[in-house]
Amino acid sequence: MRLDRIYTAQPLSAGARVELEAGPWRHVTQVLRLVAGDALVLFNGDGHDYPARVAQSGGVDVAAPGPPEPPLPLAVTLALGISKGERMDYALQKAVELGVAALVPLFTARTVVKLRDDRLDKRRDHWRGVVVAACEQSGRRRLPDLAIPQRLSDWLGTLPATDQPGHPRLLLHHRADLTPPDLPPPAAGRALLLVGPEGGLAPGERDAALAHGFTALRLGPRVLRAETAPLAALAALQTLWGDFRG
Repeated sequence: MRLDRIYTAQPLSAGARVELEAGPWRHVTQVLRLVAGDALVLFNGDGHDYPARVAQSGGVDVAAPGPPEPPLPLAVTLALGISKGERMDYALQKAVELGVAALVPLFTARTVVKLRDDRLDKRRDHWRGVVVAACEQSGRRRLPDLAIPQRLSDWLGTLPATDQPGHPRLLLHHRADLTPPDLPPPAAGRALLLVGPEGGLAPGERDAALAHGFTALRLGPRVLRAETAPLAALAALQTLWGDFRG
């Protein structure tokens, strides 16, 4: 039987007893209804799972860690135009399940979500919760990095002026000439994938991305929704170059 996996931000080590944070502990005791002696698995993003048991006096007793999570054969950074509500949550959740290495939420010309200051902080905390839950469900032992949301133009300005050898920059656009099988495998085992929000990137934004070394890429003859396109692209890249190959 597969044990429930719970994320904690605390250090974990064999023989330790930890007091889980309020949210995880409430989930263990009130949602999962685990009691003293019941087994579960803890992880903190260091690459290991830690078998554990609910303790008699509260808290959780930690056993020796399991083997480390293998390194990703293809580390994809997904830069994603911010979509509305559940669409963004869905895209982030499934991207984590598909093995994305890092996530960069972007404000673009066609982003309709307006977030500033405390609202932006709360939304990022919410997105981090989505990422953590996806790791718990999918068995990932390392958390993908979640960048601070920023404007597309500012983010492009942080990139080196030209593409790095073996580290392609890919821009999804339904009218592009190239498809994933047309591309050579990334020699460095890394890729950068840029996807717009609802309505896609504006023409000027696409031009700016191309000027920063991105290659336009399409996924077949159909126009995909904002929450579908990045997932289809990740699945295609994983099939060609990543851990979908076995």
